[in-house]
Amino acid sequence: MESCCCKKTKERTEEERKRLTNRLSRIEGQIRGLREMVNHDAYCPDILIQVSAASAALNSFSRELLGQHIHTCVTDGIRRGDDEVVDELVGVLQKLMK
Repeated sequence: MESCCCKKTKERTEEERKRLTNRLSRIEGQIRGLREMVNHDAYCPDILIQVSAASAALNSFSRELLGQHIHTCVTDGIRRGDDEVVDELVGVLQKLMK
């Protein structure tokens, strides 16, 4: 897996952190549920429907995080005259749209 922005950090409020980690915990539960379905020989279409739900949950998490990033990091960078944040955002969007 490719490493991303290891040198940069983003301070989050406790509320933001809690909201994001709660979403990730629910997604973890969905993934564990998928493993259990496979281990219990669940019917393939039933597993695929749950995979779709987990994918949708990850996409929703990504949209929320992207929105926060644009509203904070990107807008702050633009205000500082840092055009690099726009290039970074374009690169992130290109990767998300694969």
